[in-house]
Amino acid sequence: MTWDFEQLRRQARDEILKTLAPKELEDCRIKYLGRKGLVQEIYAGLARLSKEDKPRVGKGANDLKNFITALLDEQSSKLKRGRNEKKPTLDVTLPGVYPPLGRQHILTQIVEEVCGIFKGLGFVVKEGPEVETEFNNFTALNIPVDHPSRDAFDTFYLRQADSKRKDRNLLLRSQTSPVQIRVMRNNKPPLAVVAPGKVYRPDAVDATHSFMFHQIEGLLVDKGVTFAELKGLLTEFCHRFFGKDVKMRFRPHFFPFTEPSAEVDISWDSSKKSSKKWLEIMGCGLVHPKVFESCGYKKGEYTGLAFGMGVERMAMLRYGINDIRLFYENDQRFLNQF
Repeated sequence: MTWDFEQLRRQARDEILKTLAPKELEDCRIKYLGRKGLVQEIYAGLARLSKEDKPRVGKGANDLKNFITALLDEQSSKLKRGRNEKKPTLDVTLPGVYPPLGRQHILTQIVEEVCGIFKGLGFVVKEGPEVETEFNNFTALNIPVDHPSRDAFDTFYLRQADSKRKDRNLLLRSQTSPVQIRVMRNNKPPLAVVAPGKVYRPDAVDATHSFMFHQIEGLLVDKGVTFAELKGLLTEFCHRFFGKDVKMRFRPHFFPFTEPSAEVDISWDSSKKSSKKWLEIMGCGLVHPKVFESCGYKKGEYTGLAFGMGVERMAMLRYGINDIRLFYENDQRFLNQF
Protein backbone atom coordinates (compact mmCIF):
# COMPACT_ATOMS: atom_id res chain seq x y z
CA MET A 1 0.00 0.00 0.00
CA THR A 2 1.25 3.50 -0.86
CA TRP A 3 0.62 6.52 1.38
CA ASP A 4 0.36 10.20 0.41
CA PHE A 5 1.84 11.71 3.57
CA GLU A 6 1.38 15.30 2.39
CA GLN A 7 -2.34 14.69 1.91
CA LEU A 8 -2.54 13.02 5.34
CA ARG A 9 -0.87 16.06 6.94
CA ARG A 10 -3.42 18.44 5.40
CA GLN A 11 -6.31 16.19 6.38
CA ALA A 12 -5.12 15.86 9.99
CA ARG A 13 -4.43 19.60 10.31
CA ASP A 14 -7.89 20.55 9.04
CA GLU A 15 -9.70 18.16 11.35
CA ILE A 16 -7.69 19.05 14.46
CA LEU A 17 -7.93 22.83 14.00
CA LYS A 18 -11.72 22.61 13.59
CA THR A 19 -12.21 20.99 16.99
CA LEU A 20 -14.06 23.17 19.51
CA ALA A 21 -14.10 20.90 22.56
CA PRO A 22 -11.68 18.50 24.32
CA LYS A 23 -13.93 15.54 23.40
CA GLU A 24 -13.59 16.30 19.70
CA LEU A 25 -9.82 16.68 20.07
CA GLU A 26 -9.55 13.30 21.84
CA ASP A 27 -11.49 11.67 19.00
CA CYS A 28 -8.92 13.03 16.53
CA ARG A 29 -6.06 11.70 18.65
CA ILE A 30 -7.58 8.21 18.71
CA LYS A 31 -8.25 8.35 14.97
CA TYR A 32 -4.64 9.10 14.10
CA LEU A 33 -2.48 7.97 17.05
CA GLY A 34 -4.61 5.34 18.79
CA ARG A 35 -3.82 1.60 18.85
CA LYS A 36 -6.04 1.13 15.85
CA GLY A 37 -5.29 4.55 14.41
CA LEU A 38 -3.94 5.56 11.06
CA VAL A 39 -0.27 5.80 12.11
CA GLN A 40 -0.35 2.30 13.68
CA GLU A 41 -1.93 1.00 10.49
CA ILE A 42 1.00 2.41 8.51
CA TYR A 43 3.52 0.81 10.91
CA ALA A 44 1.74 -2.54 10.64
CA GLY A 45 2.03 -2.46 6.86
CA LEU A 46 5.78 -1.97 6.80
CA ALA A 47 6.41 -5.75 6.90
CA ARG A 48 4.72 -6.17 3.55
CA LEU A 49 6.80 -3.53 1.82
CA SER A 50 9.94 -4.03 -0.20
CA LYS A 51 13.36 -3.19 1.22
CA GLU A 52 13.48 -0.05 -0.95
CA ASP A 53 10.09 1.32 0.31
CA LYS A 54 10.40 0.53 4.02
CA PRO A 55 12.79 3.39 4.91
CA ARG A 56 10.75 5.96 3.00
CA VAL A 57 7.38 4.88 4.46
CA GLY A 58 8.81 4.45 7.97
CA LYS A 59 10.28 7.94 7.93
CA GLY A 60 6.99 9.35 6.58
CA ALA A 61 5.03 7.62 9.36
CA ASN A 62 7.39 9.00 12.04
CA ASP A 63 7.17 12.54 10.65
CA LEU A 64 3.36 12.28 10.44
CA LYS A 65 3.19 11.09 14.05
CA ASN A 66 5.35 13.97 15.28
CA PHE A 67 3.37 16.47 13.21
CA ILE A 68 0.01 15.28 14.56
CA THR A 69 1.32 15.17 18.16
CA ALA A 70 2.46 18.79 17.91
CA LEU A 71 -0.87 19.85 16.42
CA LEU A 72 -2.80 18.08 19.20
CA ASP A 73 -0.71 19.80 21.90
CA GLU A 74 -1.14 23.21 20.30
CA GLN A 75 -4.92 22.85 19.87
CA SER A 76 -5.26 21.55 23.44
CA SER A 77 -3.53 24.70 24.74
CA LYS A 78 -5.85 26.91 22.68
CA LEU A 79 -8.96 25.20 24.03
CA LYS A 80 -7.70 25.56 27.62
CA ARG A 81 -6.98 29.28 27.11
CA GLY A 82 -10.44 29.76 25.64
CA ARG A 83 -12.10 28.14 28.65
CA ASN A 84 -10.10 30.29 31.04
CA GLU A 85 -10.92 33.51 29.16
CA LYS A 86 -14.65 32.76 29.28
CA LYS A 87 -14.64 32.40 33.03
CA PRO A 88 -16.16 35.58 34.54
CA THR A 89 -13.82 37.51 36.78
CA LEU A 90 -15.39 39.86 39.29
CA ASP A 91 -13.54 41.82 41.89
CA VAL A 92 -16.22 42.99 44.30
CA THR A 93 -13.78 45.39 45.97
CA LEU A 94 -13.51 47.58 42.84
CA PRO A 95 -15.87 50.56 42.43
CA GLY A 96 -18.72 50.19 39.94
CA VAL A 97 -18.40 51.51 36.40
CA TYR A 98 -21.34 53.59 35.21
CA PRO A 99 -21.88 54.11 31.48
CA PRO A 100 -22.22 57.78 30.46
CA LEU A 101 -25.85 58.88 30.40
CA GLY A 102 -27.33 61.36 27.97
CA ARG A 103 -29.25 64.40 29.08
CA GLN A 104 -31.85 66.73 27.70
CA HIS A 105 -30.70 69.69 25.67
CA ILE A 106 -30.85 72.97 27.56
CA LEU A 107 -33.61 74.27 25.25
CA THR A 108 -35.69 71.15 25.88
CA GLN A 109 -35.21 71.69 29.60
CA ILE A 110 -36.46 75.27 29.34
CA VAL A 111 -39.47 74.25 27.22
CA GLU A 112 -40.51 71.56 29.68
CA GLU A 113 -40.01 73.85 32.66
CA VAL A 114 -42.04 76.72 31.16
CA CYS A 115 -44.81 74.40 29.97
CA GLY A 116 -44.78 72.70 33.37
CA ILE A 117 -45.35 76.02 35.12
CA PHE A 118 -48.34 76.85 32.93
CA LYS A 119 -49.73 73.32 33.22
CA GLY A 120 -49.71 73.87 36.96
CA LEU A 121 -51.79 77.00 36.33
CA GLY A 122 -54.43 75.09 34.38
CA PHE A 123 -53.10 75.29 30.81
CA VAL A 124 -52.74 72.37 28.40
CA VAL A 125 -49.91 71.94 25.88
CA LYS A 126 -50.80 71.95 22.18
CA GLU A 127 -48.48 71.57 19.20
CA GLY A 128 -48.99 72.22 15.51
CA PRO A 129 -47.22 71.79 12.16
CA GLU A 130 -44.18 73.86 11.28
CA VAL A 131 -45.42 74.18 7.68
CA GLU A 132 -48.46 76.44 7.87
CA THR A 133 -50.94 78.16 5.59
CA GLU A 134 -50.62 81.85 4.93
CA PHE A 135 -54.10 82.25 6.40
CA ASN A 136 -53.25 80.73 9.78
CA ASN A 137 -49.86 82.44 9.98
CA PHE A 138 -50.93 85.93 8.90
CA THR A 139 -54.49 86.63 7.78
CA ALA A 140 -56.29 85.05 10.74
CA LEU A 141 -53.94 86.97 13.08
CA ASN A 142 -55.03 90.31 11.61
CA ILE A 143 -51.91 90.63 9.46
CA PRO A 144 -53.14 91.16 5.87
CA VAL A 145 -50.77 91.22 2.90
CA ASP A 146 -50.37 95.01 2.92
CA HIS A 147 -49.85 95.34 6.69
CA PRO A 148 -46.49 97.01 7.46
CA SER A 149 -45.82 94.75 10.47
CA ARG A 150 -45.72 91.78 8.14
CA ASP A 151 -42.22 92.73 6.98
CA ALA A 152 -40.76 91.81 10.36
CA PHE A 153 -42.55 88.43 10.41
CA ASP A 154 -42.37 87.45 6.74
CA THR A 155 -40.94 83.97 6.59
CA PHE A 156 -39.81 81.27 4.18
CA TYR A 157 -42.37 80.26 1.57
CA LEU A 158 -42.74 76.87 -0.10
CA ARG A 159 -43.32 76.42 -3.81
CA GLN A 160 -46.19 74.03 -3.18
CA ALA A 161 -49.54 75.73 -2.51
CA ASP A 162 -52.25 74.61 -0.12
CA SER A 163 -54.11 71.76 -1.80
CA LYS A 164 -57.45 72.81 -0.26
CA ARG A 165 -57.24 76.50 -1.14
CA LYS A 166 -55.19 77.52 -4.16
CA ASP A 167 -55.09 81.10 -2.94
CA ARG A 168 -53.30 80.13 0.27
CA ASN A 169 -49.56 79.70 0.11
CA LEU A 170 -47.65 77.34 2.38
CA LEU A 171 -44.76 78.61 4.45
CA LEU A 172 -42.63 77.90 7.51
CA ARG A 173 -44.47 79.49 10.42
CA SER A 174 -42.97 82.69 11.81
CA GLN A 175 -44.56 82.19 15.26
CA THR A 176 -46.53 79.48 17.06
CA SER A 177 -49.66 81.66 16.96
CA PRO A 178 -51.15 79.48 14.18
CA VAL A 179 -51.57 76.78 16.84
CA GLN A 180 -53.86 79.19 18.70
CA ILE A 181 -55.87 79.72 15.52
CA ARG A 182 -56.22 75.97 14.99
CA VAL A 183 -57.33 75.47 18.61
CA MET A 184 -59.92 78.27 18.48
CA ARG A 185 -61.33 77.14 15.12
CA ASN A 186 -61.85 73.60 16.44
CA ASN A 187 -62.87 74.22 20.06
CA LYS A 188 -65.27 76.41 21.99
CA PRO A 189 -64.15 78.46 25.02
CA PRO A 190 -63.12 78.31 27.77
CA LEU A 191 -59.62 77.60 26.43
CA ALA A 192 -56.21 77.75 28.10
CA VAL A 193 -53.32 76.43 25.98
CA VAL A 194 -49.57 76.90 25.58
CA ALA A 195 -47.96 76.15 22.23
CA PRO A 196 -44.20 75.39 22.09
CA GLY A 197 -42.27 74.79 18.88
CA LYS A 198 -39.79 75.95 16.26
CA VAL A 199 -40.39 79.11 14.24
CA TYR A 200 -38.59 80.61 11.24
CA ARG A 201 -37.81 84.21 10.30
CA PRO A 202 -35.23 85.84 8.00
CA ASP A 203 -33.55 87.28 11.07
CA ALA A 204 -29.87 86.69 11.88
CA VAL A 205 -28.57 90.20 12.36
CA ASP A 206 -26.40 89.50 15.41
CA ALA A 207 -25.35 86.89 17.98
CA THR A 208 -28.73 87.13 19.76
CA HIS A 209 -30.89 86.36 16.69
CA SER A 210 -31.28 83.30 14.47
CA PHE A 211 -33.34 82.44 11.40
CA MET A 212 -34.69 79.46 13.38
CA PHE A 213 -35.50 79.56 17.09
CA HIS A 214 -37.98 78.17 19.61
CA GLN A 215 -41.04 79.93 20.91
CA ILE A 216 -43.75 79.32 23.48
CA GLU A 217 -47.06 81.12 23.14
CA GLY A 218 -50.04 81.06 25.45
CA LEU A 219 -53.74 81.70 24.97
CA LEU A 220 -56.62 81.96 27.42
CA VAL A 221 -60.14 82.61 26.13
CA ASP A 222 -63.28 82.94 28.22
CA LYS A 223 -65.94 85.46 29.08
CA GLY A 224 -64.75 88.55 30.92
CA VAL A 225 -60.98 88.05 30.64
CA THR A 226 -59.19 91.31 31.53
CA PHE A 227 -55.71 92.79 31.30
CA ALA A 228 -55.44 92.51 35.07
CA GLU A 229 -55.63 88.72 34.77
CA LEU A 230 -52.91 88.84 32.11
CA LYS A 231 -50.62 90.82 34.42
CA GLY A 232 -51.32 88.50 37.34
CA LEU A 233 -50.67 85.38 35.24
CA LEU A 234 -47.35 86.59 33.82
CA THR A 235 -46.20 87.96 37.17
CA GLU A 236 -46.76 84.56 38.74
CA PHE A 237 -44.89 82.88 35.89
CA CYS A 238 -41.87 85.21 36.17
CA HIS A 239 -41.69 84.68 39.92
CA ARG A 240 -41.68 80.92 39.44
CA PHE A 241 -39.16 80.94 36.59
CA PHE A 242 -36.74 83.71 37.61
CA GLY A 243 -37.37 83.91 41.35
CA LYS A 244 -39.27 86.15 43.72
CA ASP A 245 -36.64 88.90 43.48
CA VAL A 246 -37.40 89.63 39.82
CA LYS A 247 -38.71 93.10 38.98
CA MET A 248 -41.22 93.47 36.14
CA ARG A 249 -42.76 96.20 34.05
CA PHE A 250 -45.35 96.18 31.27
CA ARG A 251 -44.39 98.58 28.50
CA PRO A 252 -46.98 99.61 25.85
CA HIS A 253 -46.31 98.11 22.45
CA PHE A 254 -48.08 97.17 19.21
CA PHE A 255 -49.01 93.72 17.95
CA PRO A 256 -51.62 93.33 15.20
CA PHE A 257 -53.22 90.31 16.91
CA THR A 258 -53.67 91.87 20.38
CA GLU A 259 -55.23 95.10 21.62
CA PRO A 260 -54.09 96.52 23.98
CA SER A 261 -50.56 95.11 23.66
CA ALA A 262 -47.48 95.27 25.85
CA GLU A 263 -43.90 94.10 26.14
CA VAL A 264 -42.80 92.51 29.42
CA ASP A 265 -39.42 93.63 30.73
CA ILE A 266 -37.56 92.30 33.74
CA SER A 267 -34.75 93.60 35.91
CA TRP A 268 -33.18 90.54 37.49
CA ASP A 269 -29.83 89.59 38.96
CA SER A 270 -28.97 86.17 40.37
CA SER A 271 -26.80 87.83 43.00
CA LYS A 272 -29.92 89.64 44.31
CA LYS A 273 -28.35 93.01 43.67
CA SER A 274 -30.45 95.81 42.24
CA SER A 275 -30.02 96.39 38.53
CA LYS A 276 -31.17 99.35 36.49
CA LYS A 277 -30.97 97.49 33.18
CA TRP A 278 -34.32 96.28 31.83
CA LEU A 279 -34.45 93.26 29.51
CA GLU A 280 -37.42 92.38 27.30
CA ILE A 281 -38.58 88.77 27.67
CA MET A 282 -41.97 88.50 25.97
CA GLY A 283 -44.89 90.21 24.29
CA CYS A 284 -48.50 90.00 25.43
CA GLY A 285 -51.94 91.56 25.20
CA LEU A 286 -55.67 90.94 24.93
CA VAL A 287 -56.77 89.02 21.84
CA HIS A 288 -57.84 91.34 19.03
CA PRO A 289 -61.56 91.08 18.11
CA LYS A 290 -60.64 90.47 14.46
CA VAL A 291 -58.76 87.31 15.50
CA PHE A 292 -61.94 86.04 17.17
CA GLU A 293 -63.85 86.94 14.03
CA SER A 294 -61.42 84.92 11.88
CA CYS A 295 -62.01 81.90 14.15
CA GLY A 296 -65.82 82.14 13.88
CA TYR A 297 -66.56 83.52 17.35
CA LYS A 298 -69.48 85.92 17.78
CA LYS A 299 -68.52 89.54 18.18
CA GLY A 300 -68.20 90.59 21.82
CA GLU A 301 -69.05 87.12 23.20
CA TYR A 302 -65.53 86.24 24.40
CA THR A 303 -62.35 87.97 25.47
CA GLY A 304 -58.92 86.49 25.84
CA LEU A 305 -55.31 87.05 26.66
CA ALA A 306 -52.22 85.95 24.74
CA PHE A 307 -48.47 86.01 25.28
CA GLY A 308 -45.35 84.71 23.59
CA MET A 309 -41.70 84.26 24.55
CA GLY A 310 -38.50 83.05 22.89
CA VAL A 311 -37.07 79.95 24.54
CA GLU A 312 -33.49 80.88 23.64
CA ARG A 313 -34.01 84.33 25.14
CA MET A 314 -35.22 82.83 28.42
CA ALA A 315 -32.22 80.50 28.58
CA MET A 316 -29.77 83.27 27.71
CA LEU A 317 -31.15 85.53 30.43
CA ARG A 318 -31.19 82.84 33.11
CA TYR A 319 -27.69 81.49 32.44
CA GLY A 320 -25.91 84.59 31.11
CA ILE A 321 -25.34 83.18 27.60
CA ASN A 322 -24.45 85.89 25.06
CA ASP A 323 -24.42 83.97 21.77
CA ILE A 324 -27.51 82.11 20.48
CA ARG A 325 -25.37 79.97 18.17
CA LEU A 326 -23.98 78.05 21.15
CA PHE A 327 -27.31 76.23 21.45
CA TYR A 328 -26.89 74.61 18.02
CA GLU A 329 -23.15 73.89 17.75
CA ASN A 330 -23.36 70.61 19.75
CA ASP A 331 -20.26 71.48 21.77
CA GLN A 332 -20.22 69.06 24.71
CA ARG A 333 -18.18 71.52 26.79
CA PHE A 334 -21.11 73.91 26.59
CA LEU A 335 -24.01 71.46 26.80
CA ASN A 336 -22.63 69.52 29.76
CA GLN A 337 -22.95 72.61 31.93
CA PHE A 338 -26.74 72.31 32.00
